[in-house]
Amino acid sequence: MKNIIKCLLLFSLNLILIENVHSQKLQLGNQIFELHNVKGEIIQFQGSKVLKIERDLIALPFDSTRLEATVDDRHYAKLIGIDDFENGTIEVKMYSQIQNPSPYKPAAGFIGVYFRIAENDTAFESIYLRPKVGRASNQLFRNHAVQYFAYPHAKFDTLRKIAPFKYEGSAPVALNEWITMRIEINGEQAEMFINNMKYSSFIVDKMLGNVKRGGVGLYVDIATIGYFKDLKVTKRTLRVPKVNGNKIDGI
Repeated sequence: MKNIIKCLLLFSLNLILIENVHSQKLQLGNQIFELHNVKGEIIQFQGSKVLKIERDLIALPFDSTRLEATVDDRHYAKLIGIDDFENGTIEVKMYSQIQNPSPYKPAAGFIGVYFRIAENDTAFESIYLRPKVGRASNQLFRNHAVQYFAYPHAKFDTLRKIAPFKYEGSAPVALNEWITMRIEINGEQAEMFINNMKYSSFIVDKMLGNVKRGGVGLYVDIATIGYFKDLKVTKRTLRVPKVNGNKIDGI
């Protein structure tokens, strides 16, 4: 009987711990973030208060022999209060470091944004960076600096196989420096701008996600320490190109 009671108590404690992991919230300014399979805190960093997050490898294990299955997953900090983002602008300042020691030697400082996140975490879209290769001396490496993917059916490895370099690109980014990422989302298209540059660095012509509206989150993956501040989310209606006769403006 004592063993049964002990098991029930341990089971209850585990449920509480699991609930706490999924419901942990952090406040930065007037924004509240809910942590999903990441560890996080609000800290003072380089003169500003920032959200610091790292992937929680206990909550969501990583396996270097099963990359496709164990990366680009549900590890992010979700912005509370926005669950119907469809079209508009997401802008954030972020800073990527590699953990030391690193649990994954090829780590490239994976950091970025999730959007149109389904309420139950079953689907979302993402654009993220690999800052380590943004200024590499090898052009092939540079071409992997930006990545788009759609969870769960179109992760990075799948997209490389079916459409090499269509969903990846280059961007002038690096580790250990602040990067401003701005994503303009309009219907099936997403366009990414870096560091207030006039022209975009990367375009996804046709996104592959199954969810058309949802939440917004900040993402890091294996071996990355990510710092985030100044997140701005602006919703707007779908912009349709103007049609003059048989001609669409701008084409």
